[in-house]
Amino acid sequence: MDRGDWRECCRVGDPSLGSPRRELVAGFAGLGAGFDRCASAVDPDSSLPGEVIAMSPTMLVALLGLVIYLLALLWLGYSSRTPLGGSADDYFLADRKLRSTLLFFTLIATNFSAFFFLGFAGAGYRIGLAYYPMMALGTGLAALSFGTLGCRVRAISCEHGLITPSELIGQRLPGEAIRLVVFVVMTLFTLPYLALQPLGAGYLLETLTNGAIPFPVGATVLTVAIVVYVVGGGMNAVAKTDVLQGVLMFTLMLLAFVAVAHGVGGLTQVNQLLQQEQPQLFSGAGLNNFFTPRIWFSYLLLWPLCLPMFPQMLMRFFAAEDDRSLKQSMVLYPLVAGILFICPVLIGVWGHGAFPDLIGRAADQIMPLMLARFAPSWLTGLVMVGALAAFMSTLDSQLLALSSMFTRDVYRRYLRPEASLSEQVRVGQMAVVALAVAGLCIALRPPEAILTLATHAFSGLAILFPVMVGAVYGLRCSALAAVLSVLCGEFVLLGFALQWLPEPFAAGFLPLVPALMVSLMILGVDSALFSGRGREGGLWPSALRRLIGIGE
Repeated sequence: MDRGDWRECCRVGDPSLGSPRRELVAGFAGLGAGFDRCASAVDPDSSLPGEVIAMSPTMLVALLGLVIYLLALLWLGYSSRTPLGGSADDYFLADRKLRSTLLFFTLIATNFSAFFFLGFAGAGYRIGLAYYPMMALGTGLAALSFGTLGCRVRAISCEHGLITPSELIGQRLPGEAIRLVVFVVMTLFTLPYLALQPLGAGYLLETLTNGAIPFPVGATVLTVAIVVYVVGGGMNAVAKTDVLQGVLMFTLMLLAFVAVAHGVGGLTQVNQLLQQEQPQLFSGAGLNNFFTPRIWFSYLLLWPLCLPMFPQMLMRFFAAEDDRSLKQSMVLYPLVAGILFICPVLIGVWGHGAFPDLIGRAADQIMPLMLARFAPSWLTGLVMVGALAAFMSTLDSQLLALSSMFTRDVYRRYLRPEASLSEQVRVGQMAVVALAVAGLCIALRPPEAILTLATHAFSGLAILFPVMVGAVYGLRCSALAAVLSVLCGEFVLLGFALQWLPEPFAAGFLPLVPALMVSLMILGVDSALFSGRGREGGLWPSALRRLIGIGE
């Protein structure tokens, strides 16, 4: 391959980003620019927005693939529908009968959002190959919770008929306060993340079709399709569609990797060339020494703590048929992730050869740009359908998880304690629709506060890990200490986010680390001083217990 031809590129500037909303929109705009380049690469005469739209091969394949994909999802949802009169276990947890294959695919497809397709490549471009071992190792450590915490959670939930994380923590610790704190924290950080899915999918579909499908129409169509099969089939439908979405994502990513690797002249040639010219791309610290030892430690701590605290992930532990299924997923998850994660990261690294001047968020264009340059047009279209599948496989799980929480933790517990199991299913189905409408409305006009919350979702949920794991394994602490550990940890994160706490206070770590230290210190002190005065308050002053709502 001629070296000059390989280095032919376009130059993209870095927009000025002054808020979370503009940053996110700029990110999707960058992807849009990448797709526009895809269209021009395969069809130079394709129309600009506002003109009569010429259907490029990429667009045609993408639309055809999307239609077939959506029809397959609806068929799977219809075939998995919950029978009339089904119980809450049937609807929310697939009757607790998810076996190894279904459980593995629903765990991995739920966690692999479109960031796997688009964000990993952008991170590989900005940071280098060092991004891969951090993500692969962190994910492997997170998977250990499937066979350890997951087995324990499954046993407790089966024994006591629990469906939601709030019910789990409430069964292990007395008092309403800790139930409500867990419910509020999980909802607060999951709902904004839910809203990002139709937002991203709508922008992706709009830019992929060069405006033929406007953002509001695309976001609405994809959301409606999800609502139809989630309302009809619950967890059973979500798990079966996750198998389709998982196979689609994995197959298309591997095909994209092979096509791009062939296009750039092979693994050995491109890696040797880039290693000579930009050795930092292959260093352990990454470009510009991004990964200091403390940042490395922070990320390796973040993934194992936050992943099992997403309600949609934790509830899959409830739905597992047996411990064997969870332990098999624990082994398979890091193996598959380790194989797949290297693909988009390397594509991003190779992007420095063909597109060396992408700056900031413009780097998120690198996957569609590399596909347009080095892969067949039909594959480019299908890979973007795979990215849409990643959006949808996350959204359906979030809808079902939040609907179960509102049904069991609010409606059944406070409004209608006598609600029958079939009534809970109906309420859960209505909650799916309501949450989907709310998420869509937020996506169409996203407030900056919502987007800011979404960017802190991982750290915010990780704060729940110590108290949740401590409760599950019988840690002797008071309910008040459990509440304070969560609230104080979240307050530290808020202090860093709003710059109330100076950055040096983190000592070079991510803000999660000092926040966790505060949370663990509260639990540790309370556990060490725990007395016979009862688990509700321990040695904490009675006035403080009354303030938070925990009795003597």
